[in-house]
Amino acid sequence: CNSVSDHQEKLLANFFAQTEALAFGKDKEQVLDELQKTNKSVTEIEKLVNYKIFQGNIPTNSFLFKELNPFSLGQLIALYEHKIFVQGVIWNIFSFDQFGVELGKVLANRILPELTNSDKISSHDYSTNGLINYYKTNK
Repeated sequence: CNSVSDHQEKLLANFFAQTEALAFGKDKEQVLDELQKTNKSVTEIEKLVNYKIFQGNIPTNSFLFKELNPFSLGQLIALYEHKIFVQGVIWNIFSFDQFGVELGKVLANRILPELTNSDKISSHDYSTNGLINYYKTNK
C-alpha cells in the first residue's frame, strides 16, 4: 500500500514545473519583487538576488506515455539515437565512432572476463570496482 497517496501527482507537478522553469525562467525584476515581500534586509536581498535569477528559454523535451513498455521505450531510444545522428551531421562529426567509444570498447574487453566469476574485483578505480562488485553480488 502506498503511504503517500498523492505521490504520483507530486512527481508530475515537479516535472511540469521544471519544464515551465526551463522555458520561462525568472528575471531579476521577478526575483527582487519576490524577495522584497519577505522579511529579508536589503543586504540579504542583494546577496541572494543573483543566485535566484534563472535564465529561461532553455530547450527541453518532455514525453508522456500511457505505459512504459518495450515498444514505447524502443521508440524513445530510437528518437534519441536519431537526434544524436542528426546533430552529428549538422556538426560534421561521426557521432557513433568517437575515440571515447573506442576507449570504452577496450575497457569493456578487460571487464567482460571479470563478470564471469564471483571473485571480488579490485583492479579498477573505486567507482568501477563498486559497480562491478555490486552487479556480481546482486545478479
